[in-house]
Amino acid sequence: MWNRVESVAREVFRAYNYHEIRTPILEETELFARGVGGETDIVTKEMYTFDDHGTSLTLRPENTASVIRAYIEHRLDQKPGVQKLYYMGPMFRRERPQKGRYRQFFQIGAEAIGSDSPLIDAEVIEMVVEILQRAGLSGFKLLINSVGDGNCRPQYVEQLREELKDAAPKMCGDCQRRAETNPLRVLDCKVEPDQPIIDALPSILDYLCEPCRLHFEKVKQFLTDRGIEYEVRPRMVRGLDYYMRTTFEVVHGSLGAQNSVLGGGRYDGLAESLGSKIHSPGIGFSIGEDRLVMSVEGEQTNVPLDLFIAPLGDAAVRHTAVMARDLRRGGFAVELAEGKLKRAMEIANKLGARFVMIVGDNEMAAGRYALKNMASGEQLQLTQDEIAAALAVASN
Repeated sequence: MWNRVESVAREVFRAYNYHEIRTPILEETELFARGVGGETDIVTKEMYTFDDHGTSLTLRPENTASVIRAYIEHRLDQKPGVQKLYYMGPMFRRERPQKGRYRQFFQIGAEAIGSDSPLIDAEVIEMVVEILQRAGLSGFKLLINSVGDGNCRPQYVEQLREELKDAAPKMCGDCQRRAETNPLRVLDCKVEPDQPIIDALPSILDYLCEPCRLHFEKVKQFLTDRGIEYEVRPRMVRGLDYYMRTTFEVVHGSLGAQNSVLGGGRYDGLAESLGSKIHSPGIGFSIGEDRLVMSVEGEQTNVPLDLFIAPLGDAAVRHTAVMARDLRRGGFAVELAEGKLKRAMEIANKLGARFVMIVGDNEMAAGRYALKNMASGEQLQLTQDEIAAALAVASN
C-alpha cells in the first residue's frame, strides 16, 4: 500500500508539472524557529535538536521551510514561471504517539512558489483531492478558511486577545499560554472542553480586508467550478505561523479525534523571512503518509494473488520456476510453492489466490496444465499461453 500511494502521488504530480526536490533530514535549528514560528508547538515542544560543535541542528519536523531554504539557496526564484516542487520522506516530532502519529513519520508534500493567484490555490487543492481519490480514499471532508494577511490579521488578533482575557483562564494550560504569546494558536486547540469557548470567539472572516476577502471568494468559486465540495471552517488556522490567506485541511473519520490526513495553505511572506530578496508567494500542503495508508487500508481488501503454482516433484519445481518467471513478466502476481499438495492448497486458500495450477510429470509431457478456478471450482487443461489469457481476463 505504501508503494501504491507513492506511485499514485508521483503520477498526479507529473500530470500537474511538479518536480521532485530532496532536502536534508538535518537543518540548522534557526531555519525552523524563523520559518515555522518560535511560539508554535513544533518549535517549543516537538523538535529533536542537538548541538553539533557549536551549531544547533534539528531533525526536520516539516519540510516547507527546508524547501524554501533550498529554493532561495539554489536561486530558483530567478527562474521564470511558478516553481512546482514535491517531496516524499521522513519527518520527526517528539509528540505523544497516537493513532497514525509517530515520532518518525512520513510526508508527501508539494509547494507551488511564485504566484499569489487564487487559481493556484484551487489547483493545489484540486491536486490534493486527485491524489486522495486515486489512492482509494473515500468519505473524506475538505475544510477551508482564510486567515487574512499582514493588513487585516493584526486587528483580528488584537480583538481575539481582548476576548481571551476573560475566556483563557477557563481553558487548558496551552491555551492560557498561547493567549499571551500567540492568540491565533488558541483556535488550533484540540482539547474537547475548550471547543465551546473557541466557537464563541470572533470569526476571522469578519475581519478580512477587501483583497483577502476577494481572494477567498475566488478560491471558493474555482473549487465550485471544479465540482469540489468543501466546508468553510472560520476557526481553522493550522499550527504554523507562516500561513496567510488560504488554509485547508482534509479529515477522515477512520482516524478518531485526531482525524487530519493532510493540511496546507498559503505562505506569501515565508521566503522573505528566510532571506529572499525577491517576493516569492507560495502555497503548499503535506500529507501524513502514515495516516493516509492507514485510512486506505481500512477501506480496501488486499489485492488478490493471480496464480498459485503447486509443482509435484523436483522436475516440476524446475519447470514451473521458469513458467512463474514468464507469467510474472506478463504482469501477474504468482506464488510458487514446494511441498505436499494438501499443504499447498491450504496456503493457496489463505493467500486468496484466484487460480491454482497443479503441475506433475503428465502435465509437463502434454504441455497442458490443470488450472483450477478457486471461486467456481472449475478446472481446465490449458497451455501456458491459454493460462496467461485466462489470468488476464480474470484481472480485468
